[in-house]
Amino acid sequence: MNAAETRALLMALTTALTRGQGAALATVVGVRGSAYRREGTRMLVLDDGAQVCMLSGGCLEAEVVEVALEVIRSGIPALAHYDLSEDATWGLGIGCGGSVDVRVERVDPGDPVTAGWLAALGEGRAVALAVPLNGEGRVLVLPSGEVVGCLPEEPLYTFAVEAARTRLRMREPRAVTLAAPDGTPVFIDVNVPPPRLVIYGAGHDAVPLAAQAHALGYDLHVIDPRPAYLTPGRFPGATLHLLSPEELDRFTPGGRAHLIVMNHHLDRDRVCLAHALRSGAEYVGVLGPRSRAEDLLHALEAEGVTFTPEQLARLRSPIGLRLGAEAPEEVALSILAELMAWRRGYGGGFLSGHVGRIHDAQTHVAAPRNLHPERLLSPEE
Repeated sequence: MNAAETRALLMALTTALTRGQGAALATVVGVRGSAYRREGTRMLVLDDGAQVCMLSGGCLEAEVVEVALEVIRSGIPALAHYDLSEDATWGLGIGCGGSVDVRVERVDPGDPVTAGWLAALGEGRAVALAVPLNGEGRVLVLPSGEVVGCLPEEPLYTFAVEAARTRLRMREPRAVTLAAPDGTPVFIDVNVPPPRLVIYGAGHDAVPLAAQAHALGYDLHVIDPRPAYLTPGRFPGATLHLLSPEELDRFTPGGRAHLIVMNHHLDRDRVCLAHALRSGAEYVGVLGPRSRAEDLLHALEAEGVTFTPEQLARLRSPIGLRLGAEAPEEVALSILAELMAWRRGYGGGFLSGHVGRIHDAQTHVAAPRNLHPERLLSPEE
């Protein structure tokens, strides 16, 4: 699930608990073949049958709600299996050709593991939850090494904790179900901070880019020296930084941030590009043709400002996938599509004609061409 879905789910859950409603969380814990969503997708079900978020394209929801209502009444978790093959008659009778396992558990905010998990989701902190699917107990694992909760057997506990720690160390961890040495399936659900997007420039075309990024759950930051442009009305959900080029050192993007330079002002773009490349951020993009980024680098070099090969390798220009985008809203879509593909290790090509499962990244993915093709950034970096 992305951060926007998680935000909506948590808001609904908080409201429900405040009203004294019972609630259950349904989580996809296993997928075989084709399915609409992957492991880690969650849906909230309330005791009146209301649901928030979706587990599929509409195939499963009604069935899962019935299971969840029973779980809310009994308090006993359930593991349900759904066959989405063409012979099944879910929803409108349109199958996906795969099968899905869904674990449903009543929300108990007084349980330390549940409370810790929900708090981490709400605050955007990294944490992993390990749940044996055919037994009792759960453990919550923090990046610090702290573990909350317990499992009935020491070997299973050791396996679950180490598996959770391994997932937390990954660059883009995904939820997964793994088999313990004794064969017990253990579901590892991982939450990481939402990706950060920093936009240098609050011009007209930054508005749709920021709006779409916010809808996707990015931790959004916009930097500009003009108060009239930098307003919450133009950039809902964004953290705004009123900074002149000389004040940029007051802002630290962070190593996992994605930075986009789009001031449409040569002097500001030059200073912002230098700040972005020096920041250590893993993705630095410059809007416009490749020649513009090259001109900015040449101007900086003339001033005596140089960069290491590692810094330059993070530079992307032009940015965006080749969608034929022209309007600002289309350009924003192109940019965010590239960011999603780049973060997750995909090539960004057409699904039609793709060999293999559509959710699997290709083994060999050509990185987007940048100004320094001698060192392309791999998806793992």
